[in-house]
Amino acid sequence: MITALIFTAHLVFIAVIFTKKWQDESLSSAFINIALIVILFAVGWSISTSLVKLVIDAEGFGIQFNADAISLTILVICEFFFYRFYYGDEGKAGASFTEADKEK
Repeated sequence: MITALIFTAHLVFIAVIFTKKWQDESLSSAFINIALIVILFAVGWSISTSLVKLVIDAEGFGIQFNADAISLTILVICEFFFYRFYYGDEGKAGASFTEADKEK
């Protein structure tokens, strides 16, 4: 269940970023951002799985929170901070650009 929730959250995040980038920039920029998200998810999941398997066995802490769910949870936490840093300044820069653009 945790794994399905994490995958669903990623699909929603991909849809939001795709729509935002398509409207603000271009369609090619939207596809590049989708590729970035998919590549970081795939690579991050394999790295976090390798690290978790060194410390925790495959059963994890129960049926719903096995080693894969733990590695996905660690990945989501790391991705949250990375994407907050990567996409976080766009709203502030876009708002000041719009206000400066109105004054001209």
